[in-house]
Parts: sequence; structure tokens; C-alpha cells
Amino acid sequence: MTRKKLPIGIQTFSEIRTEGYYYADKTDFCYKLAMQGKYYFLSRPRRFGKSLLIDTLGELFAGNQTLFEGLSIHDKWDWSVKYPVLRISFGGGVVKTIEDLNDNIQDLLEVNQKALNIDCGERSHKNCFAQLIRAAHEKTGQRVVILVDEYDKPILDNLHKPEIAKEIRDGLRNLYSVIKDSDAHVKFAMLTGVSKFSKVSLFSGLNNLRDITISRDYSAICGYTDEDIDTVFAPEIGELDREKIRHWYNGYNWTGTSVYNPFDVLLLFEERLFKAHWFETGSATFLIDLLAQRGFFTPNLTNTQTSLELLSAFDVEKISNEALLFQTGYLTISRVEEPLPNLWIYVLGYPNHEVETSLNNALLGALGLDEQQALLNRLQLIPILKNNDFAQMQNLFTAFFASIPNDWYRNNPIAQYEGYYASIFYSYFASLGLEIILEDVTNFGRIDMTVKFNDNVYLFEFKVVELVPNGKALQQLIDKNYAQKYQALNQPIHLIGVEFSKEARSVVGFEFLTILMKIDPI
Repeated sequence: MTRKKLPIGIQTFSEIRTEGYYYADKTDFCYKLAMQGKYYFLSRPRRFGKSLLIDTLGELFAGNQTLFEGLSIHDKWDWSVKYPVLRISFGGGVVKTIEDLNDNIQDLLEVNQKALNIDCGERSHKNCFAQLIRAAHEKTGQRVVILVDEYDKPILDNLHKPEIAKEIRDGLRNLYSVIKDSDAHVKFAMLTGVSKFSKVSLFSGLNNLRDITISRDYSAICGYTDEDIDTVFAPEIGELDREKIRHWYNGYNWTGTSVYNPFDVLLLFEERLFKAHWFETGSATFLIDLLAQRGFFTPNLTNTQTSLELLSAFDVEKISNEALLFQTGYLTISRVEEPLPNLWIYVLGYPNHEVETSLNNALLGALGLDEQQALLNRLQLIPILKNNDFAQMQNLFTAFFASIPNDWYRNNPIAQYEGYYASIFYSYFASLGLEIILEDVTNFGRIDMTVKFNDNVYLFEFKVVELVPNGKALQQLIDKNYAQKYQALNQPIHLIGVEFSKEARSVVGFEFLTILMKIDPI
């Protein structure tokens, strides 16, 4: 098998097609977009191939036929027609003020004026944009293709400064409103970004966009599918464990075919190491801080129920946890339920091993734990589990809470909600990448947390003593006969009851019982 170059960070379609890079053919999606509609919006997380998709569409409508030879669209497209293409991308640099935004827009308009050989004169940005669209149509006789990449980045750069973010949002709304007003001159328009701001806030002047973000037909429009890995990138797999590649990096889903983040896969093939390639390139600080402020129960991240309306509700003044986690790629759609006719519930979960372990590791800092100390604690937890040293596990978790300064408890609202202590337990285990089942359903009730490791099963029950004064965590595990669910595995089952005190800010009860299951052969 012939190996090619890995397109790491390459967003230019012509470069990929002419300089010997791998390319996963997405032109069937491009053809469907062009044939079935006119105005589109697509949201995908960062480093997911949105810019390459936009560039591919630009080359397609510009009629650059040679770039598409051998691809699925080549024999379907009318190459005799070339459309004028207007490109706008806010992907470069950071916009910190409305003045930065205006300078950026001015530069983008000048680039397009030069490319189309059209002069706007001294018009305002909004009027220049409109003039470019009209004049390009008149000059070429073909309606204009408008491609906007990273449409929301100037706002996202300033979410920690809401007043500036709103000012920038209004400036962008003024620009984007031109697209709808220019309908008679537009052949095709597409906007892509990480988030989907509500139509009221940003798209009030552009409410005719078809949002294909959660569309079964377009779930794999960005990212690599299993088929892509096994065919296009087959020469790169070599000694790498194929199932491990899937476990680490697959799982992003928008109600259709699941995909891999391209950046992860390409870095894996380049470095031959399983690492958090995608997570480590971005900053989750804003997300972590926001979850901490809101007292978000971290075990809920594995099974969050929401609606399409909430997933799409994203604005400077109001950002739901679910929308933020989903649109930034830390959670994905694991399944869709219809409990009543036409009542659709979207269940979110981690896409893969990389995100689950990396996010929970980052969350430990928001839960009050020093980053370096948290790492040392995690390293100690591994031999404890291997040796089933539960007395030492009690000491370690007691030390976790003892290491958190009193000032942190006073200044952080997350410490006040009842799920705080269980969140620390869960995030430690999740950050190690262990197999975890939360709210594990049995015939007798729900186990708070089940962990499978090293041919052992660990059943955890958590209680806050101020909320359940007479409750005993271990006794509940025994009384409910929770171990019965796993007895057929013929593995040791460990019942662990953990009791916390909000007043003492520590573990005040830690009991365990090991059941050595033995199934007699028939």
C-alpha cells in the first residue's frame, strides 16, 4: 500500500489534492448541499475539518475541475459554469474589541474586492458587502456563492467579557444580515462555526438558514468515518491496535454515522502514540470555570438528557451547560429517544476515551484540587486498585479532601451542593480511563457507581450524612443485594460504602466488603 503525506493542519483543498496528501472524499455531501438547498448553517467543534469543507465548496463552485478528478462528484457536476465566490473567515487571530472586529472585516472585504476585481469605494462594511454581492452577479452573469467560516469566533473569544461579546455580536449581525437582503443575487451560502447562536441574537436578519448540525444525512460531513480509517488511511494503521483507535478517538455523532476527530487520527498516525491530541490543543478553562460556578454534578456528564431547543440555545447572556458541552465537542449525542410521539429527547455522553479522561482530569482542578497533587493522587490510586488495598483507598480519599484549603470552600459555590463529594470520587476514577457505570440499574435499585478493573468489580454507594443521618452506605449495598447482578462473572466483587460530611468537609465513613464469587461448573 502506498503511503501519502498526512494533512495535519492543512485546510486548503488544492494543496491536499495536488501535493500528495491523504483525502477522505466528502464531495458527495457537497453535491447534496448544492442540489438540495441554498442557505446552510453547520456547527462542529474546533479542529473538525470545517475550514477544509468550506474551501472544498469554494473550489467546487469556482469550477476548478482538475482538483476533483477521481472524486465522487466529478462526473455529476456541471464544470462549464463558474460562480463568483465570496469568502469570509474569522479563524485567524483573536478579536478583543469592536475596533479589532471592524479592522478584520475591512481586511476581509479588501481581499474579496481584489479577488473579484470590484471596488466598493468608501462604503460602510455592510454596504460594501452588499455591493460586492450585487456587482459580482452583474459582472459574471452568475449568482454569488458566499462562504463564511468560523462565523462566531470573535464572540467566543470574548465570552468571558459579556459586554464586549454583545457588542461584537451586534457588529456581526449587521454584516450577516446582508446575505438575506441579497437573496436575488445569491446562488449558495454556508456559514460554519463552533456554536449556534440563537436566531434572535445573531441571525434575526438571516432566519432562512437550514441548520444541518443535527442531521442524520450530514452527521459525517466533517471528520473521518470507520470506513475512511480502514480504506483511505489503511497504509497508516500498521502495528496500531485498530480497536484501541476506535476506543480512543471515535464516537462523535450528530444522529447519523459516528466519526473521528481528524486532528486526533492524523497526530496518532504521525506520532504512533495514543494521547489526548485534540484536548491538549485547546483551552477548556472557560468551560471548567463555568461548570464549577454552576455546581454541575460531574457524573451527569455521562448521561445528560436534553432537547433540541436547549442544544441550540446559545447566547452571550444565556449559555446552558448542555449546549456548551455539546457544541464544543466535550459531549456528543449517544442516542435519541421518543418517549411520546414527536417528543424527542437527546441523550448526551462522552464521545470517547480521550475526552472522558482528559475532561475529568481538568475538572479536578475546578473541584478544588491542586493540579500537581491531583496527578500524584491519581498515580497512587492505580496500585491501590491493583492490590485492593481499601484501607489505603480510604486514607487517600480522606487526604484528597484534607488538602483542599478552607478558603477555597468559602469562595466556591460548587462545594455547597450535595453532589460535590461524589463528583470528586467519580472524576478521579474517570480520569484514569476505567470502565465506569453510573446509576447502574439492577432488579433491586440503582448502584451509584460500578467500576470494572483488573478482573474485579467495585460497587460504590455514596451518602452525605447530613442528608441521610441514619443511612449506612455499605448496608444499602448489602440489603439491596446489588452484587447479584455481577455474580455470573465469577470475579471478586467489592462493596464499598462511602459517607461524607458537609460540615467536616471530609470522608467520615468508609466501609467495604469483598465477596469472592465462585460459580461451580455444570
